Amino acid sequence: MKKISFFKMSGAGNDFVVIDKDINPGFVPDQSIIKKICNRRYGIGADGIITVSNSSVYDFEMEYFNADGSTSLCGNGARCAIKFANLSGRIKSETAKFLSNGVNYSGKVLNDNEIKFFFNPPQRLKYNFQIKASDQLITSCFVDTGSPHVVIKIDDVLKNPDDPKKFYDDLNDFPVIKIGREIRYNKDFAPEGTNVNFIRLVDGKIHIRTYERGVEDETFACGTGSTAAAVIGSLLFNLKPPVYLITRGGDELIVDFKIENQKFKDLSLTGPALVTFIGEFTLN
Repeated sequence: MKKISFFKMSGAGNDFVVIDKDINPGFVPDQSIIKKICNRRYGIGADGIITVSNSSVYDFEMEYFNADGSTSLCGNGARCAIKFANLSGRIKSETAKFLSNGVNYSGKVLNDNEIKFFFNPPQRLKYNFQIKASDQLITSCFVDTGSPHVVIKIDDVLKNPDDPKKFYDDLNDFPVIKIGREIRYNKDFAPEGTNVNFIRLVDGKIHIRTYERGVEDETFACGTGSTAAAVIGSLLFNLKPPVYLITRGGDELIVDFKIENQKFKDLSLTGPALVTFIGEFTLN
């Protein structure tokens, strides 16, 4: 048996187990181990696992694994990895350059609490199309911000499909898991599936709740989802950057970007990232 040290980190309520592979060379993140660690009843509990290691070309390299062992880009996870890399002395300049699951990205430590992560340009933007879910056709939008995301305004969703006059108007009462799971497995998004975000504009800020594939549940925040919602929200609500979002956990995320020739560029996500505790687990 071998002891593995870890950091538990939170990016706006999106929580991760972070493992330094250079300190823990015996850790191999296979699917069964990832599931055990992320289990909130029998493990440490997390939305995903992040490994960080040294790189000869970049400041560091990270790998991200969802709670089910699948991989994807994770915006809040990347922000936590940037903070961890800074705490472990890996970042040598103002801008951190790193690999995430083999793709190069960058970010910045703004202060002790706030971390900025720069996305690659969003892809496959599509808006105002119909998805069949919850016994109705729901007006939806889609964009890939490194992970695929459907974005839906809750006031486009009927509370009762038999009553065409009553739409949802309270995000707290919205059935995120029920409708999110149905859309996540919709055949139109097979085989990879999609994440699903439900939004409402309140006082100029986008309030958001997200059903995340790979976690197969609602998370307290989703970085790629918040970024997708900001991109879509700028079109639907005519919002100018930066766009402010309020997550399920109550934290504020800031998405900034530029639009040139009807294309988004310099896309970034800024928000809190913190270490919640440090511990060890035994690896059989």
